[in-house]
Amino acid sequence: MPLKTRITDLLGIAHPIVQGGMMWVGTAQMAAAVSNAGGLGIITALTCPTPDALRAEIACCRGLTDKPFGVNLTILPSLNPPPYAEYRRAIIESGVTIVETAGHNPGEHIDHFKAHGITILHKCTAVRHALSAERLGADVISIDGFECAGHPGEDDIPGLILIPAAADKVKVPLLASGGFGDGRGLVAALALGAEGINMGTRFCATVEAPIHEAVKRMLVEQDERATDLIFRSYRNTARVARNGVSQAVREAEGRGEPFESIAPLVKGARGAEGLARGDTQHGVITAGQVMGLIHDIPTCAALIARIVAEAEEIIAKRLVKFAPVTA
Repeated sequence: MPLKTRITDLLGIAHPIVQGGMMWVGTAQMAAAVSNAGGLGIITALTCPTPDALRAEIACCRGLTDKPFGVNLTILPSLNPPPYAEYRRAIIESGVTIVETAGHNPGEHIDHFKAHGITILHKCTAVRHALSAERLGADVISIDGFECAGHPGEDDIPGLILIPAAADKVKVPLLASGGFGDGRGLVAALALGAEGINMGTRFCATVEAPIHEAVKRMLVEQDERATDLIFRSYRNTARVARNGVSQAVREAEGRGEPFESIAPLVKGARGAEGLARGDTQHGVITAGQVMGLIHDIPTCAALIARIVAEAEEIIAKRLVKFAPVTA
């Protein structure tokens, strides 16, 4: 029996699995592969160097799939912020109907998108932020537990607590994010009160992910202990794969050095170079603790089919054993 939830109904997808926005990874080809497999693929807007480049990427994705897909727009503090209003305009004028927002102060972005009938998925790391986004008009909340790749917030609340805590208070559909990569996780998310899962790191270790094979192999070979938390001293914590760069950053933070001293090590362009060349020591590689559950590099279609089949089998054959026997 298909796993139908408010997420599948709202987004028009076959399976309650979303590929979250991922810098340098959320391309048209990646998003289309996930959408064609029955999930929701998402293009990462800021991977495109200009709003016009985003328009072209959206058009490319539309040529690769007739299934629903979305665009991620992440709002982060920056000395030189990108032209967010122009990226929003590109998304709206391209006819995109689903947007994933993330980061700080999404109000004006949500307002603008909602005025054009766009469904909003907002990713956040705390219940209080989820409730704020819901009040602002978000249609779906993606709640990120401490296990997640990227920015887990500063509260350090793992998904086992954060997901049900959010489900207790949030009325709109909830996506569970952070630490998900197989059917067991999907069943757990549903049991905790979510109506689907949002995966990032697991989708990086797929055939279609536009990163070097050496990086994918690193995700397979490492385990759940192989991440570092960086930027803690700057109150902008990020979880990344442990390598020479992440260790150097932690050492610099331990000495109390300002962010400017490590900026050359962690700049986005350097990370993109490492992903493209397969040099796992060149820059920051965003990855979550779910590395401990990644054991192969399948296609997106095979991965999603496997997750759904595993979840259905767990529900039908394992959990049913614990159901009370009725006369």
